[in-house]
Amino acid sequence: MSTAPATEASERKELPLPRDLKTLALIGILGLLFVYTLYLTGDIVVPIIIAFLLKMVLQPAVEILVGLYLPRFLAAFLVVMILLGSFSGLAFLLSGPVAVWVSKAPESIASLEKRLAGIAQIAHNLQKASQDVEKISEDSTAAPAVAIKGPPLSSFLFNGTRSLGVGFLTVVILVFFLLLSGSSFLRRIVEILPTLKNKKQAVDITYEIQRTVSVYLGTVTAMNAAVGVLTAMAASLCGLSNPVLWGSLAFVLNYVPIVGPLLGISALGLAGLVTFDPIWQALLPAAIYLSLHIVEGQVVTPTLLARQLTLNPVVVIIALLFWYWMWGVAGALLAVPMLSTFKIVCDRIEPLAAVGHFLGMEAREMQAVPA
Repeated sequence: MSTAPATEASERKELPLPRDLKTLALIGILGLLFVYTLYLTGDIVVPIIIAFLLKMVLQPAVEILVGLYLPRFLAAFLVVMILLGSFSGLAFLLSGPVAVWVSKAPESIASLEKRLAGIAQIAHNLQKASQDVEKISEDSTAAPAVAIKGPPLSSFLFNGTRSLGVGFLTVVILVFFLLLSGSSFLRRIVEILPTLKNKKQAVDITYEIQRTVSVYLGTVTAMNAAVGVLTAMAASLCGLSNPVLWGSLAFVLNYVPIVGPLLGISALGLAGLVTFDPIWQALLPAAIYLSLHIVEGQVVTPTLLARQLTLNPVVVIIALLFWYWMWGVAGALLAVPMLSTFKIVCDRIEPLAAVGHFLGMEAREMQAVPA
């Protein structure tokens, strides 16, 4: 009769918590220095992280080709060329629709101003009131304003395009060599570890990260592709021009939890307001996209990933905000995979087990939380 409390107590494993204040202070200082380093070296670190994530996703394809007696060099080259061709084809396919919407931007803005005249008037009144307050509080002896002239727009666009091109080329080269190396990179790490326990732990952590992240990215990519195709079909049925553009936009934005779908709904809503006169018809594409996201985010994806990724949604939102502040859009896209990787490491290192427990969720808790 007394076995139930004992069993319950044995199931609750006490999590080790650090108690040394000096150790906690050193960890905090090291964490701040690490974050500052990542902030300064974002242009270098982001392509490396993307390359490692792509390596995890593409490694099974390379191993299949190698199993078919294809040399590893040729298998890695073929997989990278397929990846590069897919990105290039998508960019070429979207260049036309994007150019059309950019050329229509002045007319679209004017149309939106007419449709949103009431909201614009409220914003204008608030802006005027703010300017009046500034004039009242302005000191008459204030120094004259100094205009700071920035670089021309052409220079800004050229520098941005050049940085994007360099980052993309870096990712492609790194992915190729990572796929070519196979598991030799892991073997080198294992060889330098001192004890057999450390070696086994490193192998366990590495394979768990690769399995979890690859399954997560593969599942999310498949679901995003389905959402993109259905969004393109819905845009075409609603009469919205360039449905491929909207499907591709839904595909990309769905990689960013919570924030991405909100941006997609806003974009489709604005496009509908510009294109159609009746309000119901203007909001129909956004409503259909919202319905698709609810079905995908509440039913399909949580069912497929329930055992693969159990992260606390509050922590996910904080990670999105933090990494977006650090690295912009790239940081928002990488936030969830990096958070998942960090949780796996914490779960398998005893001093960090409490952190891993804090980052995760129980399966029964996930059923009550929106995805």
